Amino acid sequence: MNVINLSEQNSVLNMYLREIRDVNIQKDSLRFRQNIERIGEVMAIEVSKALSYEQTDVQTPLGIAKVHTISDSIVLATILRAGLPLYQGMLRIFDHAENAFLSAFRRVNAKGELEIVAEYMAAPSIEGKTLIIADPMLATGMSMEAACISLGKHGNAHHIHICCTIATPQAIDYLREAFHDDPKVTVWCAAIDPVLNEKKYIVPGLGDAGDLCFGDKL
Repeated sequence: MNVINLSEQNSVLNMYLREIRDVNIQKDSLRFRQNIERIGEVMAIEVSKALSYEQTDVQTPLGIAKVHTISDSIVLATILRAGLPLYQGMLRIFDHAENAFLSAFRRVNAKGELEIVAEYMAAPSIEGKTLIIADPMLATGMSMEAACISLGKHGNAHHIHICCTIATPQAIDYLREAFHDDPKVTVWCAAIDPVLNEKKYIVPGLGDAGDLCFGDKL
């Protein structure tokens, strides 16, 4: 499994990342959503560099131009609701992609253990396609594993790209084990933060991405 930490590079993405972390800027939910979308756009361009391409001929008013275009069949997926802005930014770049939507939420079971509940999925076949999953916070890796298991019922992807704003080493290790260190899985992060607190929130992180985007939930 490959892990790419985009914050190790100097790019405008780091400015958007700084703003979504800032407790004062976070008070503007519109700006927060827009910055998440911008991160999605930058991340999609970075992911595009790892895809397959083929040469095509394009008729211009003056002749024929040879252009290399993406040959992968892409399915762009997200986990509701927090993943929507990141997904929307990526969809602006991968605007010809098929789309998939899943729900997943955390709860504590009768044994006091954290578990992930997946209740809804709408997805096309992913057989032989490039699957890109957008979810802003990769905290434990459990929700992402549940999403991949659900999507796997629709076929075997050629490659899986997991895209998030902030991840933890714990989540990366969890997915590495879950995917048996499969080289056909790549995790893309805008940043990797060191720890989880007792409520399984990333520290320093940014808080609850879904609430910051769309308001508090009951």
